[in-house]
Amino acid sequence: MDTRSMTSRHLENALLTLDDELAENIVFESVKGESPVKTAGNLISDALKRIGDSWENGQLSLSQVYMSGVICEKIIDKILPPQSPGRRNQPKTAIAVFEDFHLLGKRIVYSTLRASGIELMDLGGGLTSEKIVSIVKKEEIKILLISVLMLPSALRIKELKRQLAHVDVKIVVGGAPFRFDDELWKEINADYYGKDSSEALEIVNKLMETGG
Repeated sequence: MDTRSMTSRHLENALLTLDDELAENIVFESVKGESPVKTAGNLISDALKRIGDSWENGQLSLSQVYMSGVICEKIIDKILPPQSPGRRNQPKTAIAVFEDFHLLGKRIVYSTLRASGIELMDLGGGLTSEKIVSIVKKEEIKILLISVLMLPSALRIKELKRQLAHVDVKIVVGGAPFRFDDELWKEINADYYGKDSSEALEIVNKLMETGG
């Protein structure tokens, strides 16, 4: 196991035991050897991806995933503040729960992305198509992550997509209905589907690297 992998494992253990002081020390020590942006993209993302995978396999509780993201989010705000050049060059990104009010899944994705150095707006839950369209246009959002809990909400994303047809924005969807039917995201004309926070991170990173 190479040095980065070992460090990432140590960080993972610190996060799962909720030792935020140790986790911060591990990350800050790593920052001495490379840029904060690389640290966020590599060390923290690697640890959070394994934690997310362990939850998917039933080995961890949802609260452990959530708290790991929150701890990393606080750390990244210290090493990569909002005024950092690494944040300023990112396309404007936002996350929202469409129509529903089940916010935990959205919060995990939000924490994971922010902890990985990605700045994004949290639009909250219970948003209508009209509200989302208004925000996307006003804020010039380029990447929009949408989470839903119920199938009817998922199906209505197709109409939301139609309303945004002439707007330069990519829509990434996630949530229970898409887990049950892995072709549903195509039927509603979404641009991408991420089954969990780690896939959402991979998609957003890809969009940022390729410009969409």
